Amino acid sequence: MQLTNQIHFRNLRGDLFGGVTAAIIALPMALAFGVASGAGAAAGLWGAVLVGFFAALFGGTPTLISEPTGPMTVVMTAVIANLTAASPENGLAMAFTVVMLAGVFQILFGLLRLGRYVTMMPYTVISGFMSGIGIILVILQLAPFLGQASPPGGVLGTLRAIPDLLANIRPEETLLALVTVAIIGFMPRKFKRIAPPQLVALIIGTVLSLVLFPGLEIRQIGEISAGFPALQVPTFSGDQLQLMFVDAAVLGMLGCIDALLTSVIADSLTRTEHNSNKELIGQGLGNVMSGLFGGIAGAGATMGTVVNIQAGGRTALSGLTRAGVLLAVILVAANYVAVIPLAVLSGIALKVGIDIIDWNFLKRAHQVSIKGSLIMYGVILLTVLVDLIAAVGIGVFIANILTIERMSALQAESVKTITDADDAVLLTPNEKRWLDEANGRVLLFQLSGPMIFGVAKAISREHNAIQDCDAIVFDLSEVRHLGVTASLALENAVKEAVEKGRRVFIVVAAGQTKRRLEKLKVFGLIPHEHLYRDRAEALRSAVTASFPTTGTVA
Repeated sequence: MQLTNQIHFRNLRGDLFGGVTAAIIALPMALAFGVASGAGAAAGLWGAVLVGFFAALFGGTPTLISEPTGPMTVVMTAVIANLTAASPENGLAMAFTVVMLAGVFQILFGLLRLGRYVTMMPYTVISGFMSGIGIILVILQLAPFLGQASPPGGVLGTLRAIPDLLANIRPEETLLALVTVAIIGFMPRKFKRIAPPQLVALIIGTVLSLVLFPGLEIRQIGEISAGFPALQVPTFSGDQLQLMFVDAAVLGMLGCIDALLTSVIADSLTRTEHNSNKELIGQGLGNVMSGLFGGIAGAGATMGTVVNIQAGGRTALSGLTRAGVLLAVILVAANYVAVIPLAVLSGIALKVGIDIIDWNFLKRAHQVSIKGSLIMYGVILLTVLVDLIAAVGIGVFIANILTIERMSALQAESVKTITDADDAVLLTPNEKRWLDEANGRVLLFQLSGPMIFGVAKAISREHNAIQDCDAIVFDLSEVRHLGVTASLALENAVKEAVEKGRRVFIVVAAGQTKRRLEKLKVFGLIPHEHLYRDRAEALRSAVTASFPTTGTVA
């Protein structure tokens, strides 16, 4: 595996323009997410620079733009709130340590080559999870949107505090937040091609606050240090160690999902194919470096990636350019950022939360699948009101159980017992002749397709329904995969048939199915000459053994 992304200068103009354009969009988003997380605007900016730089340099998706995202910010908000509440002095330092640990988890996922498995979960769960995160982001922005500090207690605390928030609303800040949302939401498409609406809203909202409310105390970002950030020494607490590792695992897994889903979008736009495992390593390195220098966690950002590609970006040089532009803004123009109102950033973050909600699927989920829609709504409620891990874990578990149930029902139809030549199974003329001559005394027990554990019940049911017969031909020639549970059920069926004095013949092709039965020593239950690879030969032997006077077919 090549350590760094391939960078060439054949698309220099497109990459530079794409990187600069992505940086313009990233600036207001980084500020908004930094403030929303509770770590501060500077943490958002440095997260955008460091995650973006190292993920671009070492990742596996050349056009991917990585930075703080809405989903990652939601988790970071909870991490910072919980750790600072438990340890006011070291809470923020422990939160940055969680970011480093999340990066370590991502690197391990990449080294273990788990990239292709990260996003293998039902869309109903992903949709519900992302919609729940969007709702959380909207709820957490209610207090700053109304001109007040966020109440303690996260989502539930904010919901309980809504009456007080409305009673103490600051109209001037709410007006700025409304103007911000309106600009982002209703800016004409032709103007969006000239300048990103988030940046336009940031500038207009800041100017309005200075012109319309010069005498009022509008809450602002405040001064941001123009120098490089101080190194954050990893800080652990024995009392919070378990919580830190759990939070890091959640943050790391969410970052993997966020990044790889965006990588798929980038692939569809560029007609390329990303390297999932390499991308996870790049994302992990980015988050380790971000946490090490006081930045919040980040992941692949859909908006920045799409804009980068549309502006001409095709290699990792675009991501490196974007990081360089943001670094220049921090070092040169940090003083101009201080006067940006928090209400404007709240409006930007709230609009992001609204956009994260999967409105398209929410409107038609019940038409696609009632069970699927119930899973999605359940995941949303668990995400918002309970816990992110519980939401994904329970959602995936229920969705998989329903899928296994459907697959088992379909596969059960492939378990058939046949005593005469009917249309249930396609038989050759010779095979039909042998079944007809057996006159019901020879039974063909056929299985086909992959036999997963859910089919074991069907095997037992079909075998228990067998009436009096002299011989049974177990046809496994079309079984390409035989699960452990299904193989044990088949072993019991063979044993019972032998114990009842029936002649047992087995038809099986070379492969996994035969090896599994050999390991279970099923073939030792029958004479060696009763093992066949051809179904017609097995039927002929079964019939001639049951009716010795029957002729043979050439």
